[in-house]
Amino acid sequence: MEDDLHSFLPLSPATLHILLSLAGEDLHGYGIMQEVARQSEGKYKLGPGTMYDNLQKLIQREWVEELGRRAGDEDPRRRYYRLTLAGQGVLEAEIARLAEVVREGRARLQTARPSNAKPRRA
Repeated sequence: MEDDLHSFLPLSPATLHILLSLAGEDLHGYGIMQEVARQSEGKYKLGPGTMYDNLQKLIQREWVEELGRRAGDEDPRRRYYRLTLAGQGVLEAEIARLAEVVREGRARLQTARPSNAKPRRA
């Protein structure tokens, strides 16, 4: 199963942000867009077309499920979405992959010489 998850990696930025936004709670579409903006401190903005296209793909892959309307919600058009266990698994695999990239990057930057440094002579 673990190898199956890795075949989907790396995730696109939109997919990563949608899954991450749903990891905390069930959200409706506009709530997902707001959570993505909050988590990225406004650096990544997810438009409605991109979000709904990606949500449909995530639902087909069974990483996200549509819950439909919530009782008491004033807007009858509002649909809520939930991260599934499969979605959580792929999100965890992507987070682990990204953590390894960051570790490798930090290690390489610590050993890198500035570009204006003169090579050492043996």
